[in-house]
Amino acid sequence: MISSSKIGARFSFLLALLVGLLFGCNRSATIRDFAGPVEAHAATSGEQQAVFAGGCFWGVDAVFKRVKGVTKVVSGYAGGSAATANYEDVSSGTTGHAESVEVAYDPAVVSYPQLLKVFFFVAHDPTELNRQGPDTGTNYRSVIFYENDAQKKIAEEYIAQLTKENAFPGPIVTQVVPLTSFYPAENYHQNYFELHPDNPYIVFNDWPKVNALKDKLPGLYRPYPAATAQR
Repeated sequence: MISSSKIGARFSFLLALLVGLLFGCNRSATIRDFAGPVEAHAATSGEQQAVFAGGCFWGVDAVFKRVKGVTKVVSGYAGGSAATANYEDVSSGTTGHAESVEVAYDPAVVSYPQLLKVFFFVAHDPTELNRQGPDTGTNYRSVIFYENDAQKKIAEEYIAQLTKENAFPGPIVTQVVPLTSFYPAENYHQNYFELHPDNPYIVFNDWPKVNALKDKLPGLYRPYPAATAQR
């Protein structure tokens, strides 16, 4: 006899499979290098930070943790106030926050433009407005939160170049906005991919992203994840 718990688990698995088939990340864009001003920016010295939002932070976190030169990734919230920087409020879609990741990296190993390449071509679909795969709402929007004028310039140049080259089948909807504050998410959201690799949502939404990094950008991929900070 099959227990109700096993039936429930199987139903969740099948539901996640259906969701993955219906709303899987857009992989139709071909990753290629772009010459021009983007790649001409010189790397700065010392550890740097970059903040990106591209749907559920579990998968974006998992992807960036496997990029060579990334030293730490933290899942969190950006775009709203400290008072609403918690999962329950952010999930309402009314706080201004987007689920985000803060990426610490060594610019001597990986450049900011290379991180942008990972963000646009692997970590999420930049043509989906206020959604990402099965997740909908402004809290899942595509955003580059820049920390300085250099990041702003590079991000805007990169988007302009991708648009000029018709890199995607639809228009890029990614916002480029200043970072006011980044708030780490609850501990149970940190390193979620590593702790729950068999979760149906992870299997059908996030494993394909990690595999895409390995297959499409092998020069940037490493098999072991970077560190995670705890609150």
